[in-house]
Amino acid sequence: MPRMLDVSDAVRAEIGDEEADRLLAGENAPGSYDCTSCRTPGDSGQERTSTVLFVGDETAVLAFAHAGCLPSQVVQVTEEQLQGAVRSIGSGPVGQPEKAVPEQAVLGVTSGLVLIEGELHPALVVEPTAPIVRPGSTGAGDDFLPLLIEQGFMPVTALTTVPPVLHGWSVLLAVGQLHAVLQPSPNGGQPVAWWQAHQPLQVTDSWRAAANKHQQVLMFAAPVGSIGRQPREDLLRESLDKAAGSGKLVAAALPLAGT
Repeated sequence: MPRMLDVSDAVRAEIGDEEADRLLAGENAPGSYDCTSCRTPGDSGQERTSTVLFVGDETAVLAFAHAGCLPSQVVQVTEEQLQGAVRSIGSGPVGQPEKAVPEQAVLGVTSGLVLIEGELHPALVVEPTAPIVRPGSTGAGDDFLPLLIEQGFMPVTALTTVPPVLHGWSVLLAVGQLHAVLQPSPNGGQPVAWWQAHQPLQVTDSWRAAANKHQQVLMFAAPVGSIGRQPREDLLRESLDKAAGSGKLVAAALPLAGT
């Protein structure tokens, strides 16, 4: 049965006309799926569905999303971000799209101003929606903070000093909107997106002014369930202090890319 799929020119160019036509004919497309954006169920036979191709250094994973959540597009991610998804659906030819939705946690990102040493600093607080397991691990633990510490983030026990700068990483801000957190490419090329907004996130004028003043953004990260979506900056600060006090917070200062 034909599916209500959107396959963008960019996705078609990556997977080839033959594969794209098979998807549109319903041969390889799933009926039901979990939206790679909002993580709720969808049905490509009943509602418009976008094909989203996540492309790493060596692997590609074809995912599906409600058309209202995401347009059909190609998303560049790190190979590490794809490994858990690829392993969960079996190995395939290197460089060929795997036909499954990536079962990866979504990184929730909140922006806010944090007062440290009497001065307001622009901050991003990152908390996944599920435990992050080390690539290749079969355990059920949460390796989110250890993986970040290995990348250079520092454990924080109290928000009393500004964390050190993590060179090679940066925060991409363009036209007053937050687009991505970039990390060094493992191959030494252009930085790649560690986190990328599905749609650019609007930040406040005061946040952007502080970012331009300091030319850096403080990134705090905590395991799932540590911070939550706090509606006010004072509540966000309380949650950060609590996470720091319980040893569940890492941080770094990331240079600002863009304006």
